[in-house]
Amino acid sequence: MLSKRGRPRLRHFLYLITMCMVMTNPEVRALHHYNVEEKKLKKMKSIMKLCGKVARMLVGLAKSSEAYDSSKVFPQAA
Repeated sequence: MLSKRGRPRLRHFLYLITMCMVMTNPEVRALHHYNVEEKKLKKMKSIMKLCGKVARMLVGLAKSSEAYDSSKVFPQAA
C-alpha cells in the first residue's frame, strides 16, 4: 500500500505507471481483477496496492540491473 508520505510527484508518476500497466500488461490486469473480484477491494484501493508492488518492482530492477521478466515479478501468473 502506498502512503501519503514522500514525494507527491513520484507518487503521481507511480500512479500513472500503474494505470498504464493495468491497461496494457496482462499480469498486472489479472492481479487487479483478482483484487477487485476475489478480495473484494475497491478499484482505487487495488490500484494503490499495485502502486506499491510496482514501486518495489522498479527498485528491485534498478538494484539488480536486470531486464523486466514477468515470470520473476509475477510467478503466480506463469
